[in-house]
Amino acid sequence: MPQSKKNPPLAGAAVVAGFPSPAEPYAENPLDLNELMVRNAPATFYVRVSGDSMTGAGILSGDILVVDKSLQARGDDIVVASVNGEFTVKFLRRRGAKVSLEAAHPAYKPIVFSSEMELQVWGVATGLVRKFS
Repeated sequence: MPQSKKNPPLAGAAVVAGFPSPAEPYAENPLDLNELMVRNAPATFYVRVSGDSMTGAGILSGDILVVDKSLQARGDDIVVASVNGEFTVKFLRRRGAKVSLEAAHPAYKPIVFSSEMELQVWGVATGLVRKFS
């Protein structure tokens, strides 16, 4: 099967994470990461993460988040937000009338919003792209 130079193929068989399987690998159609990761292309953007505040959620510095601006952020979503003009990625939490952004690392305190603070949610994180070193 000829391979596309644009999109490498996705192996049709799952890779066993235990003992090797004698089954021969075979290829399916080429894998397009945009097709896999993006639900609403006009509303989606990618952002590179900097810092360690979300390591407890498996998001590391250097990772690329897939963010959908069209989704309504709900409590417990991971969001990209602007707090008083500075961007951050955190869990959005709502408890009654209180809204906060919480890290997934114990060294970072929650950002609890008051009427003097400005919060703009830019989008909901829907995926993550990571390249191994």
